[in-house]
Amino acid sequence: MRKKLVVGNWKMHGNRASNAQLLSGLKDAGPWTADVAVCAPFVYIADTALALAGTAIGYGAQDCSAQEQGAYTGEVSTLMLADIGCRYVIVGHSERRAYHAESDQLVADKAKVALAHGVTPIVCVGETRAEREAGQTEAVVKRQLAAVIHTLGHCCGEMVVAYEPVWAIGTGLTATPAEAQAVHAVLRAQLRAATERADGMRILYGGSVKPDNATELFGQADIDGGLIGGAALKAADFAAICRAASA
Repeated sequence: MRKKLVVGNWKMHGNRASNAQLLSGLKDAGPWTADVAVCAPFVYIADTALALAGTAIGYGAQDCSAQEQGAYTGEVSTLMLADIGCRYVIVGHSERRAYHAESDQLVADKAKVALAHGVTPIVCVGETRAEREAGQTEAVVKRQLAAVIHTLGHCCGEMVVAYEPVWAIGTGLTATPAEAQAVHAVLRAQLRAATERADGMRILYGGSVKPDNATELFGQADIDGGLIGGAALKAADFAAICRAASA
């Protein structure tokens, strides 16, 4: 039985006052039997770490460099993330792929350097609306995941995978539980071909997860929790999703 994982992706939202209020609300609402974490903007990770000290809630970053260190102005390495206790880092989010032209190989390289320094990469895959309507969903997500599997080799069993259909992120649209499960099953099969640890790996769903649809989504055989965007910015909503994952 895989333990559910719920990760809040704050994206480029928040300030010190609102973050403190959000984290206070989360601490008051927990603990949960599911694993829970939040991924804050870089400048607020240290504050988040202090606020969550002594709790079971983990924290992480929304991106990292593919380089370990050096003359890379504006970049943040996983060495730095590990140094401040980050447990997770999101790599390959569709917004990074779209707005920063990140390739499948760059995403794979980021995942590799994260694992090398003890930070668990949450590797995002997902198709656009046009790709889904063209019947390309399976080909797209398998291509994206294949690059990471090839680069990580036998270590691929240590990552977390997140399926986020691009058309469902921040749009209010959500894949039906059956649609989401179908893609998760494809990803699980691909992982099984690559590692004997596949059945213990967690594959999260992201894309307009809310308190009212979380229970049904998380009840699917291969959906092991969620990568939560908008709902992660409201303590009551995020806590409700964590309760659904803990049921």
